[in-house]
Amino acid sequence: MKKRLRGLYLFISSLVIGILHLSVGFARSASHTTRMLLNPGDSSVRSNPDSLYLMPELKSVYDSLHLNLRGLSQDAFEYAKKGFDKLVNEGKLLNDSVISIIDFSRPSNQKRLFIIDLHQYKVLFNTLVAHGRNTGRELALSFSNDPSSYKSSPGFYITRETYEGHNGYSLKLDGLERGINDKAYQRGIVIHGAPYVNEGLASAQGYIGRSQGCPAVPLPLSRPIINSIKNGTCVFIYHPAYVQQSPLLN
Repeated sequence: MKKRLRGLYLFISSLVIGILHLSVGFARSASHTTRMLLNPGDSSVRSNPDSLYLMPELKSVYDSLHLNLRGLSQDAFEYAKKGFDKLVNEGKLLNDSVISIIDFSRPSNQKRLFIIDLHQYKVLFNTLVAHGRNTGRELALSFSNDPSSYKSSPGFYITRETYEGHNGYSLKLDGLERGINDKAYQRGIVIHGAPYVNEGLASAQGYIGRSQGCPAVPLPLSRPIINSIKNGTCVFIYHPAYVQQSPLLN
């Protein structure tokens, strides 16, 4: 009888000990699994593609630089970036870090030239810029690709060589869009400084002086602007009426 009781006791003790070991094993496994899922420093989390959603989303250049607060319309920026990316993919730009955007949806008394370093996330220049005398007064309303029209031409350009001319240090522009601005080089459409592009005039009369079709900039800024964008960067002159006609964007 005693032998039977002793055997039963040993069996029950072994069973209890086995259950306790099994519970502890599950607890350790669950704890390890929890650490794997929740510990952001664990290498298994970093190497798991499914965990990428935990990383903060990178802001766009437009948002990061608060270009909306500077007055650049999001439409102008997005169209500029779309055309810029296409030019980069086609290998047409010698310098793909800088883009110049002229937003002709804004009046001339506002700073509507934006020169942006896309790689460094910097606004290099944000200043006034003139349109052609026959394009409008405060607003740019009428455009032409014709010589002697004294009108501006919208669209995408590539900057070419510099020279010293009638307007001093100047930068030639090569228009890329057939029927819209492809006569720019022939017309002598260049970036140059002009005394009539200044904030005093903008404040006094509500608009700045106008050019013969060139995107003229303030005289003190002309040389640093030109040196920043010369030799193969992208210049985009935006106006809402142009977009649907653009061969490059469509």
